[in-house]
Amino acid sequence: MKLEDILSEELVRADLVARTKPEVLNELAEVVTAQHPEIDRSKLVATLQERERLNSTALGDGVAIPHGKLVGIRRFFAAFGRSRAGVEFQSLDGKPTHLFFLLVAPEDSAGAHLKALARISRLLKDASFRQRLLDAPDAHTIWTIIRDEDAQY
Repeated sequence: MKLEDILSEELVRADLVARTKPEVLNELAEVVTAQHPEIDRSKLVATLQERERLNSTALGDGVAIPHGKLVGIRRFFAAFGRSRAGVEFQSLDGKPTHLFFLLVAPEDSAGAHLKALARISRLLKDASFRQRLLDAPDAHTIWTIIRDEDAQY
């Protein structure tokens, strides 16, 4: 699965307004449901919040990959958001989170879900890739950086 299959430029936010974890989840869910109205926003937010209650999806190095599985959807959806100020997201390293990659998967997609998470995680482990995302001037540039980097794998 290529990220281009589940993420488009319209699903990238260069400047999240959210300042808290619940606000980030709500804002990214709004981004997804604006492009995919077949997804129930309140169910998506509840799924993401439940996942966060189990364990924070913030990995450290300013990165979080909030994710969840939804009943009734047939394919994967993603959104990307950047917070220049950073958000307290209960990161493993205790630092603010700036880069958020939201992944929504069908309920019965265990193997594919893990592969998608691994692909996103692998990209975001690269410090120069993260820095380019942080330095990008706008959503179009962020989208291009993600698409080009993902094409190399």
